[in-house]
Amino acid sequence: MSIRLSLVSHGQARLANQFLADLDGNASISELVVTANIPDEPLRPPASLAPRLVTNARPQGFAANHNQAFEGCTTPYFCVANPDIRLQGDPFPALLRCMQDPKVGVVAPLVISPRGTVEDNARHFPTPAGLWRKSRGIDDGRYPLVPGEGKARSVEWTAGMFLLFRSSAFRHVGGFDDRFHLYYEDVDICARLWRAGWKVVCDPRVVVIHDAQRASHQRPRYMAWHAASMARYFCRYLGRLPVATAYDGP
Repeated sequence: MSIRLSLVSHGQARLANQFLADLDGNASISELVVTANIPDEPLRPPASLAPRLVTNARPQGFAANHNQAFEGCTTPYFCVANPDIRLQGDPFPALLRCMQDPKVGVVAPLVISPRGTVEDNARHFPTPAGLWRKSRGIDDGRYPLVPGEGKARSVEWTAGMFLLFRSSAFRHVGGFDDRFHLYYEDVDICARLWRAGWKVVCDPRVVVIHDAQRASHQRPRYMAWHAASMARYFCRYLGRLPVATAYDGP
């Protein structure tokens, strides 16, 4: 029992309740913080995990919500999960084995869609050249990982739909930067972890399902947040990205 898990629902109670049911009785989770970011139907966290339910008086961004859930954390590990995640089994024992390397700051499973296709959650850092290649359909910047195959490996960054942090590493870099209201906060924290001497790892032998909600492709407000976060990221890191080092764990 070593993990505090943070889940934030943005009017996604139906999806969140399915994921919360997947967590029921999970022996690795000692603390569960469930945040209702906007009004919605009731969230039903499992009583077996002694949940703490937070209802925001006004909506906050991804970073601010998860930083709020981390406050006062005393567990050695802190997990951030989207409400549209589903589990096929217990991912935590295998992910925790990656933490045997004391320099691993965050580890993620490989993420697949409900149709079984691999999501691009383990990627190289965005660069102008990389975005151009992606826009032309040449290369979307993902690592060529296959579900259930290979070993855990270091990656430059991994997406925020499911991240297991070492709490001391999350605290060391100051958590998420809430100036990224939405989007790129996961890229940013991985870059800061690498800069601070921590490793970012993805284990393709561990798989979770993500029913992606691509709001930035549909709503002008989300598109604006995406563009603003991208601009902030490039102003901070263009030409100054850290170098990822090899991970040689189990």
